[in-house]
Amino acid sequence: MNVNQHTPMPSPYGQPQPGYGQPGYAPLDGGYPAPCAPYNGPASAYQPGAPPQGRTRGPPASGAPSVSAPQVYNQYSHSQGDMQNGPLPMTQAPPRPAASQLYNQGAVNLSGPQASYPQHYGAQPSMQHVTNQMTGMQITPGPPTPAGPGYAPPHSSQPPMNTTYSGAPPHAYTEAPPPASSAPTQPPPPRGPAAPQQYYRGPPAPSQQPFNSSLPPTSQQQYSSPAPPPPSSQPTFPPSSYSGPAPSLGQAPAPLVSQSQQSFAPSQPPFSSAPPPASHPAFVSGPPPAAQGSFPPRETPPASQPGSFPSHQPISMPSGPYPGRMPPQQQHPPSQPSPYHSGPPPPRAQMPPTSVDQSNHLPPGPPGPMQQPAPQSGMQGGYPAQQNGAFGQVRGPQPGYAGPYPSQQNFGAPAPAPPPAPPAQKRLDPDSIPSPIQVIEDDKAKSTEPFSTGVRGQAPPLVTTSFQVKDQGNASPRFVRCTAYNMPCTADMAKQSQVPLAAVIKPLATLPPDETPPYLVDHGEGGPIRCNRCKAYMCPYMQFIEGGRRFQCGFCSCVTEVPPHYFQHLDHTGKRVDCYDRPELSLGSYEFLATVDYCKNNKIPQPPAFIFLIDVSYNAVKSGMVNIVCQELKSLLDYLPRENPEMDSVVRVGFVTYNKVLHFYNVKASLAQPQMLVVSDVSDMFVPLLDGFLVNVNESRLVIESLLDQIPEMFAETRETETVFAPVIQAGLEALKAADCSGKLFVFHTSLPIAEAPGKLKNREDKKLIGTDKEKSLFQPQVAFYNTLAKECVAQGCCVDLFLFPNQYVDVTTLGVVPVSTGGSVYKYTYFQAQSDRERFLNDLRRDVQKLVGFDAVMRVRTSTGIRATDFYGSFFMSNTTDVELAGLDCDKAVTVEFKHDDKLSEETGALMQCAVLYTSCSGQRRLRVHNMAVNCCAQLADLYRNCETDTIINFLSKYAFRGLLNSPTKAVRDTLVNQCAQILACYRKNCASPSSAGQLILPECMKLLPVYLNCVLKSDVLMPGADTSLDDRSYLRQLISCMDVSESHVFFYPRLLPLTKIESGSLPVAVRDSEERLSKGGVYILETGLHLFLWVGANAQQELLLNIFGTPSFSQIDPSLTSLPVLDNPFSQRLREIIEMFRAQRSRYMKLMVVKQEDKSEMIFRHFLVEDKSASGGASYVDFLCHMHKEIRQLLS
Repeated sequence: MNVNQHTPMPSPYGQPQPGYGQPGYAPLDGGYPAPCAPYNGPASAYQPGAPPQGRTRGPPASGAPSVSAPQVYNQYSHSQGDMQNGPLPMTQAPPRPAASQLYNQGAVNLSGPQASYPQHYGAQPSMQHVTNQMTGMQITPGPPTPAGPGYAPPHSSQPPMNTTYSGAPPHAYTEAPPPASSAPTQPPPPRGPAAPQQYYRGPPAPSQQPFNSSLPPTSQQQYSSPAPPPPSSQPTFPPSSYSGPAPSLGQAPAPLVSQSQQSFAPSQPPFSSAPPPASHPAFVSGPPPAAQGSFPPRETPPASQPGSFPSHQPISMPSGPYPGRMPPQQQHPPSQPSPYHSGPPPPRAQMPPTSVDQSNHLPPGPPGPMQQPAPQSGMQGGYPAQQNGAFGQVRGPQPGYAGPYPSQQNFGAPAPAPPPAPPAQKRLDPDSIPSPIQVIEDDKAKSTEPFSTGVRGQAPPLVTTSFQVKDQGNASPRFVRCTAYNMPCTADMAKQSQVPLAAVIKPLATLPPDETPPYLVDHGEGGPIRCNRCKAYMCPYMQFIEGGRRFQCGFCSCVTEVPPHYFQHLDHTGKRVDCYDRPELSLGSYEFLATVDYCKNNKIPQPPAFIFLIDVSYNAVKSGMVNIVCQELKSLLDYLPRENPEMDSVVRVGFVTYNKVLHFYNVKASLAQPQMLVVSDVSDMFVPLLDGFLVNVNESRLVIESLLDQIPEMFAETRETETVFAPVIQAGLEALKAADCSGKLFVFHTSLPIAEAPGKLKNREDKKLIGTDKEKSLFQPQVAFYNTLAKECVAQGCCVDLFLFPNQYVDVTTLGVVPVSTGGSVYKYTYFQAQSDRERFLNDLRRDVQKLVGFDAVMRVRTSTGIRATDFYGSFFMSNTTDVELAGLDCDKAVTVEFKHDDKLSEETGALMQCAVLYTSCSGQRRLRVHNMAVNCCAQLADLYRNCETDTIINFLSKYAFRGLLNSPTKAVRDTLVNQCAQILACYRKNCASPSSAGQLILPECMKLLPVYLNCVLKSDVLMPGADTSLDDRSYLRQLISCMDVSESHVFFYPRLLPLTKIESGSLPVAVRDSEERLSKGGVYILETGLHLFLWVGANAQQELLLNIFGTPSFSQIDPSLTSLPVLDNPFSQRLREIIEMFRAQRSRYMKLMVVKQEDKSEMIFRHFLVEDKSASGGASYVDFLCHMHKEIRQLLS
């Protein structure tokens, strides 16, 4: 059918149909109260007209569209048309019979359970069959109507059913209208302008009713989704306009009870061939027209019920009653609010959140082939597949069937003809799919109050929102973020949903100045109070009993005596009277001072040491690295970490240089000049001096400065190009062992260690292995030596930070083993140039040396009965299954912990977790930092999906996938991710969403961004490298992301893109989506990824803007090699530089600025980060991936 439908005539539809009294409808499905019904979908998104008054709960469109609506329709129609192949979308539902009759028909029991369809369907249509049908329908790309593609007129608008189709003037569809009745059924003629979808407009003829199952099987099949429509047909899908769920074609008359049985009354024969009396709207008539259009004004199926759909935002259509969403292909005109719009879901008609309302429906058809929906045989879960669903694709009439009225012919093109190539299908409108920016802005708007952690299971604001935290018993989200704040009660439920249960913990996170750092509690000689059985530390979840003399553990329920010095009376509520005076009884995060029992070998630790090991080979000297490091260290040593800013740091320092051999330096304060000791036997490393190697900076300052001045001169003329690497780490480790302390090694290294020595490596980069089963070997260390070395470093508390300056392959996979296993960091400056990279390197080095860090740390996560921590991701070492060992733990490192069920959880008690980290502070104090978190437990999947955090899920899934590269081919890892995401969304669709058309993509409100963010993970250089992405870059990113927290992984996968045409002091401009379509030639934009900053300048940018930023009015005079902006005396320049500094201050790595002029060669790099577009390496665009995801979900449901 032509998808484009003509605009419906306003008048008839404009008013609410008489017949529909709201009252007529029973609450759908289960009962949402009628009140919901009226909801027409998010108003903004679509409704051109006012919703009908009353409760019209009619067909999905529930409200009658206002007169104006009609146009909407058309617009839809057009747009829709494009998409739809099948019966026209129900944009307007076919008129329904008067409500009363309608409904009474056959007792539609809205609330009842839906029958499952399968039974109704006839045999599945053969592919050919489907194809033919499809053929009949054309998708034309009509221009979207003004109303906006997404919007479907509310069904209710249709005139009363009695009009029946026939009544409907064909005019409704301009195209030649087929008889009304038929219209619905068949697709409009192919490209007629709007193919008249009459049916949409007019009331459907009764006969058209949605097909009853009675149709002959074939016809049904046609409808039935069971067979997947051929791709081409795809487009045909959803009638987008129709928002309610259409019965699936396939669906039979079976009483869809739950479905609101819309129009069909079960009582009638499903499809009797004769057209049913008008009153019957339902399916009486012969094969129903393609179900879609054909439906008489169906009652809205539950999904369509106002409440229901709306609640989720259906992506596909306006969630509301109308199908608002158009099939993907049809796009909404941009102007319209996107159907999905990311905004908060339309008011959900009061359904339970889970109901669709929360979900977003996506337009069904994806634009491309991806789109084609999987056939849905009955809707899974028992809902009938609704063809008309807003999103679903509509299927065309079946060619062979007669039109609804006998004389009438099917609307569709004759079956036989192959489907004309769908005229250019419109692709899904990017404005109609969930927008990350809208979600981020909505969250900022609603997060105005400080976030109090006292409510169990309350999800915090997003990481992109700036908010203040008040600790009232659970750890701040800056320390702990969970994937789900409602844990499933059983393992079966967790397995069914596939939602990962994990927490991202950043134990030493830095807090903003307006929040209090964790209090330090000293319990004296006895040490912290703990549970006798599970050893959990005292926390707000311990219940005091027997007047305060004993306490019951919240984790294992064991009862423990309270030591006499800790005893306190209880008040009338059972709480200790000193509860609010003790951090461990009232706060989620705090620290205990540990006793000697918590120290290694039962002795108080020595203060830590920092050892600087500098590569002085030819490449290092020539690049300028050696000179820069030595000059910087002279001033940087005044900024070693310390607990108290007033005191000097107690950290000692030592220096080593190396190429093929190692040079140790004696910088004892009593020496006039530093002494060099050379160790050339690198196969058996030892430290040639004890006294004078590790010194206090203030005591030996003159000797150290003399050394740092001499090193660049000593090696200025070197010709040595070979280097060693493992012996360098061994040297630092031996020095720390000799001093009996923990510490950190700062290694500055340039090339692959090919000199003869332990840990010698060879170049193994082989582009031919990319994409093969052997690719995984490239992510595994080349030699096992480094794993053994890492284990020894962890045992000593020796953390390694590696600064790499490579000009070619250096095997980051292998060199990074020790830094990653010891809780250290890898920094990489490829093709380092002193002039342009100096600032970035020095800022990273300063921050790395100054930041607070704990040494010799052990972290354990305890949980309440029912779940346990099973897997850990990050930079650490584990010698057993429970203890995470970190030679060093700094304020930027996060550890992701996955939980699994080992028993049932109860909704009353919830689930508890306690993360305890034992570490040595930089002042040499042994401490325990404790973070507690309680989450709710739920027995209903809907509650799980109502309280998840997508950013944290993506953080977990990316780490899970990147670890998977060690054992599986890249393609298998990507497929696993897509499959898990599809299972998460299919489970929601099947178990929580109201029934709706298969063509509709329905997403839970809190996960509507899961597809776009997952696509960003799939397109990352690690999983889908471009031709110019080196293996070292992939390994570097893989290691980096393994210890990122949620805020860093969020901006890494979905960069922040801000327009800079107007910037005001005090606020940032609202970001735009990461797509080239959002860039204006006359604008200037800044893009931040957490690792890079780009300033993109449009070719037509205003002269005034260029003068304010660059000091030149001409685009051609801008120097693209700038790495910092000129300091100009104008408010715009000052504010822009402030914004750049603010972005840099929020990230753990310094972001170098890159100026990108439009159409310059550097624009390719910039475009790589426009993640909603197709990537050069083959990654799908957001729109295409959404369609692909929809197809995967449909396959799972069928």
